[in-house]
Amino acid sequence: MSARIAICAAQVPFTRGGAEVLYESLRDELVRRGHRVEIVALPFNWSSRQAILRSALAWRMVELGEAAGERVDLVIATRFPSYVVRHPRKVVWLIHQFRQVYDLAGTRFSDFGSRSGDDEVAAMIRSVDQRALGEARGLFSISRNTADRLKTHNGLDAEVLYPPPALGERYRADAPGDCVVSVGRLDPMKRFDLLVRAIAASRRPLRAVIAGDGPDRERLAALAAGLGVGDRVTLPGRVDDATLIDLYAGALAVVYAPFDEDYGYVTVEAMRSARPVVTTADSGGVLEFVTDGVNGFVCAPDAPREIAARLDRLFDDRDEAARLGVAGRERVAAIGWDRVVERLLAAV
Repeated sequence: MSARIAICAAQVPFTRGGAEVLYESLRDELVRRGHRVEIVALPFNWSSRQAILRSALAWRMVELGEAAGERVDLVIATRFPSYVVRHPRKVVWLIHQFRQVYDLAGTRFSDFGSRSGDDEVAAMIRSVDQRALGEARGLFSISRNTADRLKTHNGLDAEVLYPPPALGERYRADAPGDCVVSVGRLDPMKRFDLLVRAIAASRRPLRAVIAGDGPDRERLAALAAGLGVGDRVTLPGRVDDATLIDLYAGALAVVYAPFDEDYGYVTVEAMRSARPVVTTADSGGVLEFVTDGVNGFVCAPDAPREIAARLDRLFDDRDEAARLGVAGRERVAAIGWDRVVERLLAAV
């Protein structure tokens, strides 16, 4: 049966990350299976407390019951505040909530609590979430980490559906070189500075490529130069799919150590490419895949010297690097679209 499906996407203009990959990959997969699918996006503005609330209200006012006189069979909402939309057959595949009023509150990644009235605004956001998420016909999350947050803060249960990486079976493994790769939006929460510092601390002739764009790019370049490794750390910006596949395929290892990541496509992409993943004990969803000494290494938080030591070990022992990479590929082999689509469409 062909269904008319709207994927609700909270858009951050001029920004592209894992959420955008998820929207587009889900749309393409549903279309491939014969459904009619549109991504319905509204810009999310968090420049002020009132702007956040207005963004949620805007989604509440969206009418998606029908389009051009035909019924919209299913709405799939994703991250805050897209799931505030009303629809009798709304399911939520939760990427994340507005974390600044939940698990990030009180950390350097949230300024909520610093202004008068913040407690009231935070309470309103949590109340909106409770109602909007409670309305869903099905509640799913992209990771156990995201599901655990939802249970802790909202008392709601979500079924975990891991998103498959966008490039499917195109990932491959070549002979590992001397380059360590990391990928993602260049944002402080991704902590790419740990890799830069690890390269500086390494005792081997390692190089690093950090592929992506974002506000942290100039700081990372300055850090590399200041540590004397500007010639060994490359920041090429966003790369195309073919280049990304090549980077993974020829890497010695992938370092991915964000702070409490929701999911992290990079981990799954690296493992599909049979590359060991080096991460940290506070990286969140990454730890759902990386087991220390089995398919990568889990280092202490904020420990670039430990990361460097693990990379040096892989440099010296290519057999171990290969063994860890193969184990990683086996770990993520079962992640695919069949179960995701079956569960999301159960509400139709």
